[in-house]
Amino acid sequence: MSFEKDLLQAKRGNLGQLLFRCSRLLNEQGVSRIQSFFPGVRASHTSLLPHIDLEGTRMVELARRAGISKQAVGQLVQEMEGLGLLVRSPDPEDGRAWRVSFSELGRQALLQGLAQLRQMQQEMKMALGRERVERLVEDLGCLLDYLESKPAVTQGESSVPG
Repeated sequence: MSFEKDLLQAKRGNLGQLLFRCSRLLNEQGVSRIQSFFPGVRASHTSLLPHIDLEGTRMVELARRAGISKQAVGQLVQEMEGLGLLVRSPDPEDGRAWRVSFSELGRQALLQGLAQLRQMQQEMKMALGRERVERLVEDLGCLLDYLESKPAVTQGESSVPG
C-alpha cells in the first residue's frame, strides 16, 4: 500500500481527525450562511463566541478558554467591536481588567447563528436520517462529558498509562 493511501485510511479511521474535519467544515458552512446577515464575520470570530458568558467574560479568561494568546483575543475582540457584535467594559471586580460581552446586535447575531446551526442539523437529518443524527448528538454529548471530566494534559505529559 502506498504512503498516501495508508495516511488517508489512518485519518478516516481516527476519531480526532474526523471530529476536527467535521467541526471545521460545519463552522465554515455556518459562517458562510451567517455572512449574508452579518457581513464581515469570519471563522476566527466565531471561535470566541462559545467562550463568552452572557454577563461578560474577562479578556484573560477568554484567552484561556479559547486557548489563544491575550493579544490574539484582543485583536479579535477589537474586530468584533468594529462589527458592532461585542462591547468591552471595565470589570467591576477589578478596574484594571476588561470584560467582553455581547452587544444587542451581537445577541441578535448569536440567535441567528444558532438558528442557522439548527437548520443545518435539520438538513443533516434529512440527508442521513433522523435517528442517526439524534444518536450522533447523544454520543457526542457523552464524549464531551467524558472529555470535560478529564484533567487537561500539559505539554510533556501523557494521559496514557506508561
